[in-house]
Amino acid sequence: MSVILLVEDDLELRTMLRTALTRKDYTVIEAGNGREALLKFKPDVTDLVITDLIMPDEDGLKVIMKIREKKPGIKVIAISGGGKAGPGSYLNLASALGADKVFSKPFSVADLIIEIENLLSEAEQQS
Repeated sequence: MSVILLVEDDLELRTMLRTALTRKDYTVIEAGNGREALLKFKPDVTDLVITDLIMPDEDGLKVIMKIREKKPGIKVIAISGGGKAGPGSYLNLASALGADKVFSKPFSVADLIIEIENLLSEAEQQS
């Protein structure tokens, strides 16, 4: 069973995503901000990270950079509603920093699940 670190400061969205992921038999570790995510990240256990980009206490871009330092091959999905600049610029930065996939809010949970399955399958084949 794969372990996913879910980093999202919006409790309602985080709860909805956790529910969808646990229904698919993923183990979910939740964090409400980047700092909490970095404390909860366990390189030897975590298979994939889903992170919001605009959050208090460490943004998602720093989360991606720091997690990639600890586990370079980990699969990362970045999500963003964009803030003042719109989602495009943040998502482009996330891709440049190594996010494997990016989703602009609002997004389809079904599409997210498909990408998770694809990325985890890809990671399995590489190991």
